Order: sequence, then structure tokens, then C-alpha cells
Amino acid sequence: MWTVDPAALSVQMDNALGRGLTRDEVSVSIIIPTLNEAGNLPYVLNTVPSWVHEIIVVDGRSADDTERIAKVLRPDVRIVHEPKSGKGAALKAGLYAAKGDILIALDADGSMDGAEIGAFTDALLSGSDYVKGSRFCPGAGSSDITKFRRFGDGSICFLLKIFFGAHYTDATYGYIGVWADRLDWLGIDSDGFEIETLIGIRAQRAGLRTSEVPCYEANRIHGVSNLNALRDGFRILRVIVSERLRRYRVLAP
Repeated sequence: MWTVDPAALSVQMDNALGRGLTRDEVSVSIIIPTLNEAGNLPYVLNTVPSWVHEIIVVDGRSADDTERIAKVLRPDVRIVHEPKSGKGAALKAGLYAAKGDILIALDADGSMDGAEIGAFTDALLSGSDYVKGSRFCPGAGSSDITKFRRFGDGSICFLLKIFFGAHYTDATYGYIGVWADRLDWLGIDSDGFEIETLIGIRAQRAGLRTSEVPCYEANRIHGVSNLNALRDGFRILRVIVSERLRRYRVLAP
């Protein structure tokens, strides 16, 4: 059963509003889940800003040179091994291994631009607890989205609004940022590609202040995506239904 302590959350919210921190006063960790992405890592890692304090590559099941290439490109990179399959499992492992004040996750396929990390950091420093990248809000775009996937994402956004009151323009994009001390409120317990939708739901139900950052999604550079729109769409639908039916117990102060 997923639980939220409103008293503790209230204290965290007050602390966030009173932080008054700048980019120079916080540490930023970047989490990159990987599976056979050796060909894409040169682009991905080279777009990460130099002021980022920590880069974590989560691997464990790659059959190529993902880990070696990461180390060659960035000797300071931390490799986290997660033998369990699924993007959600890798993302959770990386987020909880990170040491930064701010945690930002992006994909390893070259479709996400590390230069946008600054916008996520600024949104969190401006008062957000959780920041979602969006391909569909004003100023955003995608060269990779298909009509079928765009329809599916719009339908998911509609369901999240109806069932949870979440006003998202993009429910399935994996570029996200969160304060490390908010991580437990997301209760990440899903292993697959449905993880982005689950996190969005949990952030809404926990009352986290959420904002969206416009992003541009490029085409994957090398390899073939592990995403299956139909299969993973059903997994997302199952998550939405189970979260809607889940008992939401609020702990007494």
C-alpha cells in the first residue's frame, strides 16, 4: 500500500520554498538507463553540461561495449549494475544510487538533448518538486513521434486528468527531474516503460509541485528502440487502472 505522510510533506514543501538556492549551491546528478547503447553514448555524454556534478550510467544487461565506452568518454562516470530487466528497474536503481541534491534522468538513445538539463535545474530551483519534459507543450517538438503514439499519449493525458486531476501535456516522455528529498514520495515500484506515467501519477497524488519543460525529441541515432507502443500502452493502461483503484492511505501526523 502506497502511503503519504502529509505532515512530513508539508515540512518538505516549506523547506523548498525557503531554500533560495542557486545553481552554484546545489549538486546535480544525471541518471542514464542503458541497454546496448554504446553507439549513442558519445552523443549523449557529450551534450551533458560541464557543471553537472555526477553522471550515473545504469547497466548490467548490455551485450555491447556500453560500459567501456561510457568510461572512455567520461572517466568520472559511475556505473550502476542492475541485472533486473526493464527501464523502470534501471531508473529506480540509478535514482537511489545518486548523491546529488537534484536528480535528472534522460534516455541513452540520443533522442534527448543534455543541453536541456539546465532548464530542468532552473525549474526545480524556481520552486518545483518534480519537473516533466514535454514534447507537446508550447516551444516543444518531436521528429520521432508517430501519429499512433501521439494519439496514445494524448489519451493517457486525458485519463490522468479525469482520474487524478493531473494537467500534463505529455505523459510518457522519460526526461524528468526531481529533488532527491522528494524521491521517496514517488514510490517507484514499476519495472517497465510505464514508469514515466506512474511517476507522474504518484507526483500528482503526493501533492508535489510539478512543472513541465519544453523539450525537443530527436530520432534515435543508432539501434532499435525496445519500446513496443501496443504492448507498453496496455502496461500503462493497467498502471492507470491499478493506481485509480489503489487504496491511498494518509498517515496520521
